[in-house]
Formats: sequence, structure tokens, C-alpha cells
Amino acid sequence: MEPIRMVDLVGQFAKIKEEVKSELDKVLDSAAFINGPAVQDFQANLQAYLNVKHVIPCANGTDALQCIMMAYDFPKGSEVLVPSYTYVATVEVIALLGYTPVFVEVYPDTFNIDIEDLESKVTDKSVAIVPVHLYGQCVDMERLLRVAKDKNLLVFEDTAQAIGAQYTFSNGIKSMAGTMGDAGATSFFPSKNLGAYGDGGAIMTDNDELALKLRMIVNHGQSERYYHDSIGVNSRLDSLQAAILNVKLKYLDEYNSARHQVATTYSNAFKNADWLTPPVESEFSSHVYHQYTLKLSDGVDRNGLVNHLGSLGIPSMIYYPVPNHLQKAYSYFGYQSGDMPNTEDLCSRVISLPIHTEMTVDQQEHIIHNVLNYLR
Repeated sequence: MEPIRMVDLVGQFAKIKEEVKSELDKVLDSAAFINGPAVQDFQANLQAYLNVKHVIPCANGTDALQCIMMAYDFPKGSEVLVPSYTYVATVEVIALLGYTPVFVEVYPDTFNIDIEDLESKVTDKSVAIVPVHLYGQCVDMERLLRVAKDKNLLVFEDTAQAIGAQYTFSNGIKSMAGTMGDAGATSFFPSKNLGAYGDGGAIMTDNDELALKLRMIVNHGQSERYYHDSIGVNSRLDSLQAAILNVKLKYLDEYNSARHQVATTYSNAFKNADWLTPPVESEFSSHVYHQYTLKLSDGVDRNGLVNHLGSLGIPSMIYYPVPNHLQKAYSYFGYQSGDMPNTEDLCSRVISLPIHTEMTVDQQEHIIHNVLNYLR
């Protein structure tokens, strides 16, 4: 049996090696390394895939969120509602720009933002919501967009973990993750479902004026070289990464389907286990399983399970061990232990198992057997 990895980028690359090399050669031969044809092609292809008017490529997913907020230039101290149960990048851009993150609870079954708690925390200083489509499935966007409209708030979707996921509205209309709010941000970090071989990111929007502003911000605030209309940053997706992403985009639905099949096999094996709860799939969203995350019951030694699996060559991860509202970096906002029971509880009991496009039957059976064997 091949070694088990959390994400098998080696095996995935082997299947597309010649296509990737061919596209990289084109970039190398052209020497158009910044904003070259590969970037323009990828932008157009991702726009078509997501059915969105504008994709603005940038250097990484964190920059994507930061540039969106820079475009709106909120007054210092403005409040942005964000789940505490998310990767720190979602929160750090809010604080970095001088805004106040208002931490919101998540639902204990889907791990996504709690709409009722969100609504209760809106104040006259609130300007935006950042819903995070965590682990690969969409937040209940119909309800969230209704709250945003009622409260006059902007919506910036963090879809770093859910590229390719699809949300179905009650009227039957389907939309891709990242395209339903005022803007969306995604990451092409190598381990993502659509991953580059380095850093990369993109912003999505249907707003023409916002798109124009964002294209300037990611390129030093210039619309014409050496003429700077606003303060910007240097955040560009380079042509080599765009060429790789252009190849992988063609396989994204296939990759997501493979991940879902692995998840289904796991969940079928674990559905009757007493000491863990498999992830829940929402009825309104497809799930692309960036992570397969179990919730352990009281009495299970999580560290013991991690060590047990590790001794057998099975990696696992804890996403995330400390909620953002209790991180030292954000202690000055005054949150205390107990402020968000669901979030704090999840951080104490979740564990993520390997899931990727190259998982073999033997590997998955080995993982399942040893998880269940430890819990008996």
C-alpha cells in the first residue's frame, strides 16, 4: 500500500504531468511571467465555470479578502461579522485594516455560521458579513442574504474551501459558492480542491464598478502604468501558476466528485459508530469535501486517537484547535472562554481524516478499520 497522505498532490500531478508541462513550456517560451496570456485565459475560464461576470486573479486568498475590504474603505472601527470557527486569515484581514471583527457562532452540525446569532450581533457600526463556506459546503446563503438586505450589510464570501460547491435557492436557482454576495474570495493554495503549485487566489464579483476598482488595487492602485489612482498592493497571480490552474480547472468537477465518493465511504462506515458523528450535508448545498471532519463524543481521547493513527502511518489534522475569539492575537477585543459554546466545543472534539482525489480502497479501508478499532 502506498503511504497515506492528507492530500496526495504527488499522485494527482502524475496524471496531468504532461498537460502541465506543456502549458508551463508555453509560458517559459513567451517569457510573459506577469499578467501574461495564461492569466487572462484562466480568468476567462474561471468566470465561465462560476458563471460570474468578473474574476480578478491575485496572489493568495488572504489578499483576495483584504483587497475586497480595501475597495470599500470602511471607516476605522467598522464592524465586520465573521465566524470565530474559521482559519485565521479570514479574521486577520479585518483587524489588519483597522476594523472590528464581531465573532459569530456556528451550527454544531454543519460547522457554518449561525444565522440567528449573526442577526443578534448586528449593530449600527456593522458594515459587512464574511460567511465562510467551511470544509466544502455553502452557508445557508438565502437566509444570510435576507438578513444582509434587511440590515443593509455587504456580503463577502470566503470560499477558499468550497470552490465548485453549488447552492440551491428555494426557487430552484443554483449558484456557485463565491458568486452570491457582493464579492467572493478564494484561495489556490496547493492543498485546496483547485490548487496551484504555489500561492494564488482570486476575487469574484458581478459588480462592474467594484471589479474595475479591484483590478487597480491588486496592481499597485494603477489602471495605467505609473498612474496610480488609489492606494493598492502588489498582489498578482503569476503566469506559471495560472497555467497550472488552467489545466486543473478542467478536472475540478472530477476532483470534487472523487472527494465526495471518499467522504461517502467514510460516512457509511461510521454512521453506526457510538463515539463519533460523521459530517452533515446540508439539503441546500452540494459538498466538495475540502476536509472530512468528524466530531468525537465525550470521553474520546482525541490526542490518543491522533497518536494511534500516526503510529500506523495515518495522518490526521485538527481544524481548528483554538477558536479565533480566544486567540492571543485578538484578545484585545475582550472575548472570554464560554462566549461561544458551540465553537469552543467543536474545537475540542473535531478531527479531520485524509481525503483527496487519489485515495485507494486499501488506504481508506486501513483508515476506517483503525479509527473504529481505537473507538471500540
